[in-house]
Amino acid sequence: MATGDLALGQEKGSTSAQKRVVNDFSIIVATVNGSGSQSANSVLLKSIFGMGVPVSGKNLFPSNIAGLPTWFTIRASKDGYVARRKGSQILVAMNPETAKQDMVELDIGGVAIYEESLNLKQYRSDVVCYPVPFDKITASVCPEAKLRKLVKNMVYVGVVAHILSLDLKVVENGVRKQFARKQKVFDLNFGAVKAGYDYAQEKLVKQDPYLIEHMNQTAGKIIIDGNAAAGMGAVFAGVTVVAWYPITPSTSLIEATADLLKKFRVTPEGKATFAVVQAEDELAAIGMVLGAGWAGARSMTSTSGPGISLMAEFAGLGYYAEIPGVIFDVQRTGPSTGMPTRTSQADLLSVAFLSHGDTKHIVLLPGSVKECFEFGYTAFDVAERFQTPVFVLTDLDLGMNNWMSEPFQYPDKPLDRGKVLTAEDLKRLGGFARYRDVDGDAIGWRTLPGTDHPKAAYFTRGSGHNDAAGYTELPHEYVAVMERLLRKFENSRKHLPAPVAVKNGTSKIGFLAYGSTDFALCESLDQIKNEYKADVDYMRIRAFPFAHEIHDFVASHERIYVVEQDRDAQLASLLKLDLPADQVVKLRSILYYNGLPMDARSITEEFATKEGL
Repeated sequence: MATGDLALGQEKGSTSAQKRVVNDFSIIVATVNGSGSQSANSVLLKSIFGMGVPVSGKNLFPSNIAGLPTWFTIRASKDGYVARRKGSQILVAMNPETAKQDMVELDIGGVAIYEESLNLKQYRSDVVCYPVPFDKITASVCPEAKLRKLVKNMVYVGVVAHILSLDLKVVENGVRKQFARKQKVFDLNFGAVKAGYDYAQEKLVKQDPYLIEHMNQTAGKIIIDGNAAAGMGAVFAGVTVVAWYPITPSTSLIEATADLLKKFRVTPEGKATFAVVQAEDELAAIGMVLGAGWAGARSMTSTSGPGISLMAEFAGLGYYAEIPGVIFDVQRTGPSTGMPTRTSQADLLSVAFLSHGDTKHIVLLPGSVKECFEFGYTAFDVAERFQTPVFVLTDLDLGMNNWMSEPFQYPDKPLDRGKVLTAEDLKRLGGFARYRDVDGDAIGWRTLPGTDHPKAAYFTRGSGHNDAAGYTELPHEYVAVMERLLRKFENSRKHLPAPVAVKNGTSKIGFLAYGSTDFALCESLDQIKNEYKADVDYMRIRAFPFAHEIHDFVASHERIYVVEQDRDAQLASLLKLDLPADQVVKLRSILYYNGLPMDARSITEEFATKEGL
C-alpha cells in the first residue's frame, strides 16, 4: 500500500478500499520517560473502553532517569483478548530518538502518526503516514512554554481520536475524569485534545482501515492494576501493620494500601488504627512483619526479587517458629538487579523454598486483578490459619499494567484468625503447649501477647524446640517438629485456592500455567483450534502446594505443556518434585523470558513446532 503523503485526489474523511479493521488492533505510543505521557495514554485507553470495546494497556518504561525511551501499548480487541499482541498496527511516534526504529518495526499496512519534521515516510512505503505539526498546534493552545511538553501529549490524543473515529464526547469524559479536581487543568488539556482533533479533521485524509466503533462489552466493568487490587484486598483483610522498602515494581502496591488505610482505618477523632513503616531495608521490613504477626496483628510487606533474597533468613524463622505474615512478591527479571522494569515469573522456586534447611512455604498465584484482590485478603486468613508466612506471587505485567475486570465482590465470610486461645480458654484448660498437635491437624494453638492469664506466655524461638516451645537438641524432638511442619504444609493443599480447569475435554494434550501467562494462553488455545483444528485442554494453577486435581489432570493426558515466563522451567521443576515418577515424563516446557509480557503467538508457534503441526 502506498502511503506517506495525503491522497490529494481523495475526498476528506473517506476510507481506502482496504477491508475495514474494526475494534481489533494495537496502538503503540513512543515517548520519553518523564514527559507526562501517562495521563494522555490513560485518557486514550479509557476512551476506547468508554466506547464499549475490551481493552488493555501495557507500559514499557526504562529503569533509569527521565528522558529515556518509553512505550505504551493499547490493545483493542472485540473478542476480549487482553494479552500483549505481537506487533503493532498504529504508531504514535513522539520520541525523535527512537522514531526511525519504531517506524521500521511497525506492521506492514500499519499507521504512523508523528511530528511532521521527523519525515518518517522516508523509511517505509508500505504504511500510511500522518505527519502532524504537534509543536505548532501545542504552541497555539498553550501560552506557557514550560507546560507545552505535557500538553503536546493531549494533542496526539485528539489526532488519534479523529483517525479512529472515537466519540469526542467519550474522550471529553475521559479527560474530565483524569483532571476532575482542577477546571483550569481540564480546560487546557481538553483544549489540546480538541485542537488535535480539529487539525486531523481538517487536514488529514483517512487512508487506513482502522476504526473504533461502539460496542457493549465493557458495561459494568472496571479498569484497575493488580497492585491496587492487591492493596485493596489487604485492607479488606484487616491489615494493620505494613512494613516495606521501596522497590520496583511493588512500590505502588504499598502506596495503594496506605491510601486506603488513611481513608478507612482512622477513628472519628482522626487517630490512625494502623502503622505503615518504611524500613531501612527489606530484611528489616520482614522482621517487623513477623514481630507484628507474633503480636497478633495482621501484617504484610511487598517487594520483588532482590528483596525476597534479603528476606530468606527471616522467612525461615517465620516457618519454623510458625508466625503468620503476608509477603507480596511482584516479580521482575533477574538475577541480581536484572531489568527492574521488565516482567518475569522467575521467583517461584526461590519463594517456595525460601530459607536454608528444609523449608516449604505456601504460595498463592493470582491470575487476574480480581484474584489479586481476592487472594490479597485470602492470604491473611491462610497465614493465620496455618500460622506461617504466606507469599502472594504476581508480576510486573499483572501488578503495574491496566486490566479490565468484573467489579470485585465484598468478602462474604468472617476473618479466620486461626487457633488462638483466650484467657477464658486457658482458665478452662489450665495451660497449653505452643507446638503440640492436639487436634490432629498439625497446627498448634497459640496465644497473643497481653492475654491475661499466667499460662499464656511462651517463647518463640528459631532454634531447636520441642512441642512446649522449650529449647532442645534431642534428635527425636527435632524430627517430631519437622514432620509436623511437613504434615501442616501437606494438609494446606485442600484449603488453598483450587486450580481452574479452563478447558478440560477429551484431548490427549494439556497445558498447565499460572499467573499472567493465563491471558496469552487462553488466546493461544483459540489460535491452535482455528489454525490447526486441535482442541487442547488447560488447567490454571492457583496455589502451591499443588492441589490433587493437578495430579489428576496430568494423569488424564498423554502430554502436558507447562507454560511459564522463566528460563529454568521453575513451575515444571516444582511439578516434577510433586508428581509420581511415572507422570513426570509427560511434562514438556514452553518458556518465555525476554522481559516482555507473554503473547499468544509465541505459545502457538512453539506448541506447533513441538507437536510437528
